[in-house]
Amino acid sequence: MVFHPPATIISKVGDAGKGKCALPAWNMLLRGFMAGAYIAMGAALATVCVTGTAAFLGAGVAKLVLGSVFPVGLIIIVLTGAELFTGDAMFAPMAAFKHKVSWAAVMNLWVWVYVGNLIGSLVFAYLMSVGPLVSITGSTATATAFGLTAVKIAAGKVGYAGGLGLWSAFCKAICCNWLVNLAILLGICADDAIGKIVGIWFPIMAFVASGFEHCVANMYFIPAGLLTKAALTAEQVDVVGAAKLANLTWVTMWTNNIIVVTLGNIVGGLIFVALIYWVSFKKDIQA
Repeated sequence: MVFHPPATIISKVGDAGKGKCALPAWNMLLRGFMAGAYIAMGAALATVCVTGTAAFLGAGVAKLVLGSVFPVGLIIIVLTGAELFTGDAMFAPMAAFKHKVSWAAVMNLWVWVYVGNLIGSLVFAYLMSVGPLVSITGSTATATAFGLTAVKIAAGKVGYAGGLGLWSAFCKAICCNWLVNLAILLGICADDAIGKIVGIWFPIMAFVASGFEHCVANMYFIPAGLLTKAALTAEQVDVVGAAKLANLTWVTMWTNNIIVVTLGNIVGGLIFVALIYWVSFKKDIQA
């Protein structure tokens, strides 16, 4: 295995950011669509694998299971060249710090990739909501155990209420993208596929198991629950709670989660990774 030193990694990030910002808008959108779907695939797998786990192995082990399978999404993204907004919160600013792109180009990349991520996540959420999350008999759809888990996850993610709740979501989002971009740095550190996979896996497992908030993952988690909640039985409604279900709407998806989580993710990637590493290794990179 070949491992690159920190200054080389940071320089590679800036060069990659320049290439990303140079893509035409349609390509940013298309690559963003793929990344949104891939993150959703990892989130869907995590939903299935965590179902029923806590009752037998405990809450901590259930979180570990959830985190252990989720990284498949980012692994696919890194190895296949898709565009993830949370990663671009580090890549593009690093290119701007190196004076390779303008901040207008950074914003342009963020907007198109964000929209692409949203579309990809929504498409996969729909596919899951008419697939594994429900059992269809004739014209009637009933939520499966996996569907119930999806709704419970979604209801929990829109439960951030008031200033303190939103501040909590914001802080969780900072921690999340701090780890996500460290995972990407570790992925760049190695040249071989196994090294990249191992480097990506541990930080992503840590962020998911810790309960942090990722805006693109939530673009899948919350819509998957929203699209499935109509298929809940009366007993399943009691399990989730009528009040929590009433609070689970397309509006609260944005106001109680995705807007503030997006801002936190930007801070985590831009400030806690891109800026700090640029300042730390600027002289080494220039040398």
